[in-house]
Parts: sequence; C-alpha cells; structure tokens
Amino acid sequence: MKTIFKAILFLGIYCFISCDKETTAVTISSPDEKLKVAVFLSEKGVAQYTIIRDTKTVIDTSSLGFDLKDMPSLHANFKIVKTLTKTVDETWKMPWGEQENVRNQYKKLTVELQEKDSLQRKLNLVFKVYNDGIGFRYEIPSQEHLKEVIITDENTQFQLTGDHTSWWIPGDWDIYEHLYTTSKISKIDALSKANHGSLAQTYIPENAVNTPVTMRTADGLHISIHEAALIDYSGMTLKVDTENLSLQSELVGSERTKYKVKRTTPFTTPWRTIQVTEKATELIDSKLIVNLNEPSKIDDISWFTPMKYTGIWWEMHLGKSSWDKAAGKHGATTENAKAFIDFSTKNNIGGVLIEGWNTGWEHWIGFEDREGVFDFITPYDDYDLEEVVRYANEKGVEIIMHHETSAAIGTYDKQMDKAYKLMQDLGIHSVKSGYVGKIIPKGEYHHGQWMVNHYNNAVIKAIDYEVAVNAHEPIKATGLRRTYPNIISREGLRGQEFNAWAADGGNPPEHLPIVAFTRMLAGPIDYTPGIFNIKLTPYKEDNQVNTTIAQQLALYVVIYSPIQMAADLIENYEGNPALQFIRDVGVDWKQTKVINGEIGDFVTIAREERNTGNWFLGSITDENPRELNVSLDFLESNTTYTATIYKDAEDAHWNDNPTAIVIETMEVTSETNLNLKLAAGGGTAISFLKK
Repeated sequence: MKTIFKAILFLGIYCFISCDKETTAVTISSPDEKLKVAVFLSEKGVAQYTIIRDTKTVIDTSSLGFDLKDMPSLHANFKIVKTLTKTVDETWKMPWGEQENVRNQYKKLTVELQEKDSLQRKLNLVFKVYNDGIGFRYEIPSQEHLKEVIITDENTQFQLTGDHTSWWIPGDWDIYEHLYTTSKISKIDALSKANHGSLAQTYIPENAVNTPVTMRTADGLHISIHEAALIDYSGMTLKVDTENLSLQSELVGSERTKYKVKRTTPFTTPWRTIQVTEKATELIDSKLIVNLNEPSKIDDISWFTPMKYTGIWWEMHLGKSSWDKAAGKHGATTENAKAFIDFSTKNNIGGVLIEGWNTGWEHWIGFEDREGVFDFITPYDDYDLEEVVRYANEKGVEIIMHHETSAAIGTYDKQMDKAYKLMQDLGIHSVKSGYVGKIIPKGEYHHGQWMVNHYNNAVIKAIDYEVAVNAHEPIKATGLRRTYPNIISREGLRGQEFNAWAADGGNPPEHLPIVAFTRMLAGPIDYTPGIFNIKLTPYKEDNQVNTTIAQQLALYVVIYSPIQMAADLIENYEGNPALQFIRDVGVDWKQTKVINGEIGDFVTIAREERNTGNWFLGSITDENPRELNVSLDFLESNTTYTATIYKDAEDAHWNDNPTAIVIETMEVTSETNLNLKLAAGGGTAISFLKK
C-alpha cells in the first residue's frame, strides 16, 4: 500500500506542478516540513488522504465522504477541479487561558472536488497542517443540485498503521462519565461498558469510542484524534474496526428525526483533528484545537474574572444536606450561603456556587416527565437570593448561579431569557448549568445535532446578559472558547463526585494522569479538586477519594480551568495549613510548561500567573510511587523565589495514609533542581512567590 501510494503521490505532484493533465493528487507539509499530508483520488474517484511524519506513516490511505438521505452518496466519481494553498503565521491573545499569547502557524490546502456525472455536485476539502498535527473539514458550497443536505453517515476514515496502545471511553451518545480503559486498538470493546449502575443514563449503540482518543505507537509516537469548532452538527464518535485497525467517524444520531445532521448549503463541518507528537507532554502543549476555531465574537469579556470558588455542592453529594428542601436538611439556605461567603472572603477565594436554591428539586428525581418542574426564577423560602447577593457584594465575593435543567430542554428554553435577566439585574456573571437525565424530547441525545445547537445557543444568548457558562453533562469541548470566551469551563468527564457515591470504588489513582492526556486536550475541566477529608467521614465511610491531599492540591495546576473549586466542607479546611496553597494558587496563566509525563502514569506542569510573575507547580502520579527530578529553569533568571512545597509524607499512600503531608519552605532560583517524591496516588504542589 505505502509503495503504491508513494508512486501515485509522486506522479500526482509532478502533474500538479508540471503538466496540464487532470490533477489527481496534491501534498502539503507543516511549517517545519516534518508532517506531510497527501490528498488524492482513487481509481473510482474517491477522495483519500494519508499523513506521514518524517518517514513514518501515521495515517495510511483513508477515504472521505458522506451517505445522504434520499440521494446518492457524496463519496465517489470525483475530479479535482482546483487547489489553493496559503501560509499563515499569526499570534493572538487569550483573554484568559493556559497562556497569554498563542501562535497560530500552519499551511492550508483547499481541494475543490466535483462529481463527473450529470449532477456535478461539489465538495471541498480543507486541510490545515501544523507542526504538531492537522485539522481538516468538509465544505459543501452553494449549488444547484444540493440545496438541503441530510446526512445519514459521515464516512471519514482514520486508517491506523499498527495495533496502538489506546486510552478510551466508549462512544456513548449521552454521557462522557466513564472511566478510561487502556488497551490495544484490537481489544477495544465499548459495548461492554453499556450497563453501569453509577451512571444516570447511557446509550452505546456500537463498538465506538468518544474523542479525544489518545494513542501511542510501538515506536513511541503519540496520536490524539478529536474535533474542533462543533457548531450546528452532530458530535463525532469513532467506530472501531478491531481487525483492520481502523477508526471511522460515527455521528451521534436521533431516534426522533432518523438522521445525523440536517443542513442547508453552503456549510462547513467541524474540523477533524489529529495531533501527532513525539512526546506525550507535547499533546498538552498543543493549541491546535483552539487555533482551529474562529477569533472571538465578544468585544469585551472583562466582566468575567477567572476565580477560585467554594460552594454548597459537596455536602449534598455526601448526604450532609440536600438539594431538595422537602427532604428536611436543605443545603441552600441564606445562613449556609453566608457561611461560605465568609469563608471565601477570608481565604482569597472569589466566588460561591449555591446549588438547590430554586424550586423544583423535590419533584424531578425519578420522574419521566420533567418538563415544567424547575423554576429558574423563584427561590425556596429559606433562601433569600437578593440578601445573599447583597451580602456577597459587601464581602467582595461573586455569587455563581446554578441552573439544573434536568435535560428538560423546553422548560429551560422558555425561561432562559428571564433567568439570564435575573442574573444581569443582580450582577451575577457566571452560571453552572446541568443536564442530568435523558433528553426531553424523547429520542434526542446529549451529543446529537439538536442538543449541540441548544448548548451553543445558550452560550450565545448569555453574551447579551454578560453571563459566562460552565456546563455540566455537556457537549464535548472543541475549542469554541476562542470564539465565545464566555464558555469558561465544563464537565464532560467522570468527575470528583463519583468518589462520593459510585458503587465501583470511585475514580482510581490512574484516572487523572489519563485525563490530562485525553479529555484535557479538548479544553478546560471543572473537576472540583481540593478534598481534604479523603475518607469522607462520617458521611460516606464506604467511599473515599483515591488520592493523597498533596495530589488534591497539585490538581489546581495540573487540571486546567479558569474557575477552580475548593470543593470540600468549610470545617475540613479550617485550621489545616495545606489550605494556604489554595489561598495562593492562581487560576489565570501567562504561560504553561509541561515538564514531564507519560499517559496514565504521571505528569508535572508549571504555570506562571498573569500579572504577578508567581509560578505554581503540580505533579501527580498513578497508583505507583515515583521519584522525579525537576529543573526550575522555567523561573525568571536572576530572581529569588520563596518556594513552599506541599508534598507527600514518607509514609503517605492514597489508601493507607492519604492525609500525611509535609509542608516546607526554601529559597530557589532558576538554577535550582528539585527531587520530587510522589507517594502511591500522590503528588506535589509548589508555590513559587517572588521575593
């Protein structure tokens, strides 16, 4: 295959440059010339592509195209009518993010295709090639014989070149809250994950994986496949051919409409992304996905401030209090809210989230028909919303609104303007939204086109009210935070709450060292770290958090979000010297350095806080203890910093002795080297404050 391809490729390039014959192949390379993409036509006129890094084939010959409803597939009998190339090298500024300035450097290839038959339908393929990967998408232009496009299948192939080690969750149409499995491609069995007692709902119709799916080849190359700019389209899972070691796009469908996507021409699909790096750490460094999105459509985002926050949330997962007032131990009371506000004020924490404040919680659990249950305007009578906001303003703390839709989309859509207007009137600038449950109307799924549009429209509408959105049970992150920077964070993974109530023992120590190289590649994560009461006594003594306290601190640096929750109960923080790291740690970064890491094993990340020049470091490991040497050469030269190190004690262990922590202080410079000793399931967190 490869030899034939190279011959075809050579001939195609020669004709493209030197002859008047019909072009059948064209190539484009990355700016550093290491990554090469070839686009060509088979004998039947099927558009295909191949990716090579240096001399290694990363993606072998793979086909492109669509199956359409009530018309022939848009798949074969093409000719190349035109090709265009462009080189771009620009820098843009993140209003908030992992780094302040982002370089967007790529070479672009557009291949215009047209069918040879009487319909002469047109299809364009657009490739952007970066040094660390590629993005490509379909463009269907306006044309006489293709006005409305109803897609029943998108047939984008990713032909792998070996039985790679992969880290995956199943291609669930409703949730991403699965543990990652590590296996060879040939051993992927997503259907075995279809029944899970700890999940609210799940629908896995075939052997497919969700994205980002990350892989490592036998010779150490790292590959991650995802998508960017998911707008008015269905989310993509990847169907797995375990025999031929191939992946193929499988769009989330709808039982209600019986199709995957419906659009009118002209339109573009989301970008299909393939990150390709030598080192695992370079996957985290990559900004390919966010770069593939359009520039910001918001002129001024200054009303949103990245922050740490506390809240009435964890206590309800523990059973200390309830969302439901009728249960008799309501958490969202005026008194309790003021206690969290006072705690936040004392500890350099900018916000307080209050869940269970609004009427309806007593009715929604277990009810099939949840339409009309929640009221997003009316508080329970023991929660004085205006007084809580007044008190928070007096103390210099922001209130974070909470909207649990219970996946009753009609109810939320009808009230959304009023709910956002209430926030605007009260000066509340951010909301955590939730979508627990099966989507209403029946037959739609969380990750289908209909819900993609709902999630995105909720964010776009929020701009008018100066509201930032942190969605839980969301559609996947695809870099749209560049275009709409009021998309501040989202869940989209198996979060901290599973440690409090999951019947399978919670998230294992390897979970987050996998997440850093998979889900986190897509965008910010609202993981809610900072649990100090690891054994969850006296509330959930059969459950626990499967990390040490030192790792809980390190997560503030490792797992990126512009909002970070100090999730534990107030009483578990009071008097604990480890709280100082949460007080000090930043949330908005000038630059990020991924120091070391291997998928599922460990990772160490350092970040410089914007405006202060202070640095913070987090290092976490799986169930294996590790010793890592870290150079501090990322620090500013000729500058002395006070380093406060929060590390596992000698006898610390995620299960046997998780709260054993040592805190020490020393002066360091960019010439200093540190030896980090991480306990099993442990970590190290360090603040570097300029003297």
